[in-house]
Amino acid sequence: MKNLPSGGDVLRCEQHGPVRRLVLHRPAQRNALNAALVDALTAALDEAEQDPATRALLIHGSGPSFCAGADLKHLLDLHEADGDPVPFLRTVSALTRRIELSPLPVVAALHGHAVAGGLEIALACDVVVAETGTLIGDGHLRHHLVPGAGSSVRMRRKLGDSLGRWLALSGDLLPAERFLAAGWLHAISDPGHGVADGRRLADVLAAAANPAQSAFKLLLADLDDSPSTEDGLGLELETFAKHWAGHDVASELRGFFTRRTAG
Repeated sequence: MKNLPSGGDVLRCEQHGPVRRLVLHRPAQRNALNAALVDALTAALDEAEQDPATRALLIHGSGPSFCAGADLKHLLDLHEADGDPVPFLRTVSALTRRIELSPLPVVAALHGHAVAGGLEIALACDVVVAETGTLIGDGHLRHHLVPGAGSSVRMRRKLGDSLGRWLALSGDLLPAERFLAAGWLHAISDPGHGVADGRRLADVLAAAANPAQSAFKLLLADLDDSPSTEDGLGLELETFAKHWAGHDVASELRGFFTRRTAG
C-alpha cells in the first residue's frame, strides 16, 4: 500500500497496486458531503485518471457509514450566507457525472448508511457491494428536500421503476439485502468485509483494463442517455469504429491467432 497526498482532512487516498482507494473521511458526520469533501473527491478523480499506473478506483467510507448525504448544516450555512445552496449541489451533481463518465471503472463499497447524496454517488459507480444490514435509500423527503445530484434520474433506471419510486416518494431506508433482486448490488458482504470484497472486484476490473474497457464504459453511459434503441445501436457502431481506428485492434487480433496457432 502507498499513501498518497490526501484531500485535506476529509479524504484519504491510498494506492494498492493498480487500484486507488478513495476513503471518505468525515466519520463524525457519517461522511456527509460538504464543499471540501466534494472538491477533494473531484480532484482525486482527476489525479487518478492522469496516473497510468491506476486502472480502477474503490470508494468507501471511514467510521460508521459510507455516506449519509449532503451535510445539512452546510446547506443551512450556505443559505444563510447567500441564500442559495444550489451552486454547491451543482458540484455534487457534476461529481456523480464525472464518476459515471470516468474512463476508469469505479467500485463502491457501502456500509452503515448510503443515503441521499451517498446513494447518488453509489448509483454513479460501475459496481457496488454492500455489507449486511447497510441502510440504503434516497431519504430526501425526511428533511423536506428533493434530490440535487442524480437520484431522480438514476434510481428508476438502475433499481427499477417500482423500487425507485418507492424510495423517492416514501423516504424509506431499506437494508442492502432488498437491493440484490434489483440487479444493482453486485454482492452482499459480511460485516467488516465490504472493503476487502470491493478491493477484489476492483482488482478484477484493473486486470481487464485496456482502451476497449474505457470505450465500453463510456458507451454504456451514452446508451443510458439514448432515447431509443435505434439511436443506441448507432452509438454502439460509432464507438466500435472509433476504437478500431484508434487502437490498432487488428494487431491484437493477429497476435491472438498467432498465439492460438503456436499453442
